[in-house]
Amino acid sequence: MPDDNIRQIARGTERWVLLFVIILMPIFSLAQTGAPSNDDCLTCHDQSSGEAAPTFDSSLSSSEHKGFNCVDCHADITEVPHPEKLDKVNCGTCHSSEAEIYRYHGRLEVPTGEDIPGCADCHGRHDILKSTERHSRVNPQNLPGTCGNCHENLDLIKKHEILYGDAVRVYGGSVHGKASRGGVYSAATCNDCHSANGTAHKILAPNNPESPINHFNIPKTCGQCHRNIEYDYWEGIHGKLVARGQTDAPVCTKCHGEHGIIAPSDPRSPVSPVRLAEATCSPCHESAYLNEKYGIPTGRLRSFVDSYHGLKSKAGDLTVANCASCHGAHRILPHTDSTSSIHPDNLQATCGECHPKISAEMAKTPIHGTPGISQTPVARVVGNFYIVVIVLIIGAMIIHWLIDLRKQIKNVVLKPQIRRMTTNEVLQHTFLMITFIALVITGFSLRYSESWWVQLLFGREKGFFLRGIIHRVSAVLFIISVIWHLLYLFTPRGRQFFRDIFPVKDDFRQFFQMIKYNLGIRGVEKPAFGRFSYIEKAEYWALVWGTVIMIISGFFLWFDNIAVQWFPKGFLDVMLVIHFYEAWLATLAILIWHMYSTVFSPNVYPMNPSWYTGKMPLEWYKHEHPADPILSKHTESATSDDEKSEAVGH
Repeated sequence: MPDDNIRQIARGTERWVLLFVIILMPIFSLAQTGAPSNDDCLTCHDQSSGEAAPTFDSSLSSSEHKGFNCVDCHADITEVPHPEKLDKVNCGTCHSSEAEIYRYHGRLEVPTGEDIPGCADCHGRHDILKSTERHSRVNPQNLPGTCGNCHENLDLIKKHEILYGDAVRVYGGSVHGKASRGGVYSAATCNDCHSANGTAHKILAPNNPESPINHFNIPKTCGQCHRNIEYDYWEGIHGKLVARGQTDAPVCTKCHGEHGIIAPSDPRSPVSPVRLAEATCSPCHESAYLNEKYGIPTGRLRSFVDSYHGLKSKAGDLTVANCASCHGAHRILPHTDSTSSIHPDNLQATCGECHPKISAEMAKTPIHGTPGISQTPVARVVGNFYIVVIVLIIGAMIIHWLIDLRKQIKNVVLKPQIRRMTTNEVLQHTFLMITFIALVITGFSLRYSESWWVQLLFGREKGFFLRGIIHRVSAVLFIISVIWHLLYLFTPRGRQFFRDIFPVKDDFRQFFQMIKYNLGIRGVEKPAFGRFSYIEKAEYWALVWGTVIMIISGFFLWFDNIAVQWFPKGFLDVMLVIHFYEAWLATLAILIWHMYSTVFSPNVYPMNPSWYTGKMPLEWYKHEHPADPILSKHTESATSDDEKSEAVGH
């Protein structure tokens, strides 16, 4: 045989030997290092062994990885026993495309993002199943629970500042959540809305332009299921504004909600017929900023509420027209668009859906004109006529009542009188009354600034600045009246007043006796009150208590810049609460307790005149204060009207 042939055969043999060595070397190497087999692993990790060692989940036999060897995934295990801490399984060895895509999970980045979920957190470890399998953790019907493992974890929510911390729970009560639990496989779940480019491994934050929950992508995201509605939306004015990049134009979630979307038939839904106008449309269409920016007329909500449709809707009528009935739900166009449902040429057809025989002229009747029940010229004339009639008739009634009241009070004053209060005491009471009323009106005007009566009094330029001045001036005058009364208490008459007004044990006995008398308990007579009854004593000392509280809390609120240097802000919050509710307590006490005893009680109606004359009818006084020693000085033998009308002052 020639030498060249021998050399060629030798070279070929060397190649085959080298190839054989390359192929078998890893096997020999693994055998030499003692790499475990599945049987070796199951010696410790067999779930059926009943041992306390970490167990191998036997569900691997029914998973997608059925037939895999343990070391196929746990490649770092080369000997038995192996180290207690093992490297994480690298799923990307086989699933390289998914590993490449999975770079972000919301605001967290792989691999630097702490707490970012790994493959096993979503898919499981040994029990990995296809998403189409009913028991798979990533099956659409199970996915909310899988995502909820992290997104319902309060520690993670707080740590990563997840604002929507109860998204999974809210989703469960939505139309999508209920449909998913009901077995509708195609119902939208987490991945359908949050997965970018159709892959569950690419979940991006809302500020990412590629995110399906980015403001400008939401219509397309919802359009995956609601295709026709998406088409209508893009043709409407809202869709056109979004397409131009306007962030304040509404998208699907603005009207329907995000995770807690409920059916329009549910009265809780923001797009239900009875809530649509006020809960959904008005936040934008009553916004001064948006109305100015887009040139939209104001007062639309008020004019709708004042209309027949609005009144019926507030009454709970689900069939009456609402915003969407006329303007459309998704394809909303301005009235200048010839295809708009509210274009003048289309109004008869639009209104005709509820009113089949409506004429074209009637259909063009303005709905959103100047607020009122109707905007037609005749209706405005009738409305103005009624306003004039109301003013004249009710005004005449008030005048008639005032004339009658004047006569009734005059008749009371003409009766034989006894002096109840001196001029000094009358002035004290008048000064206190005026300042108290001013404080109540100006104080509550701040708290209820949107009320009609507040707008009537202070709803003009610098009106609330004036309110503040009046409130503070009244407070100073109120304090002056308190000081005035304190000085009065050091006079002889003032000391006697203090002794008479001070509560005594007999007041409590008379209180219970009066209750029994009013209830008609047999044998119980009306108690004989002295100069002051328990009613007047309770009123006086309640005034003292309230005055102290209001002055102290008022000074803290007035000079808050100084107070915060000595007290924490929480203290001022307490002062504000005390000032507000003490004002309510004092106001209601005056309206109920004081006004009844001095005006509305049948015994004194139309009023006790002593608040401005200092005197009250002797007959009334004998009935109300029969035990007052002053009556003993008023003898029955007095013959002249002057003697009867002037009792000894006290």
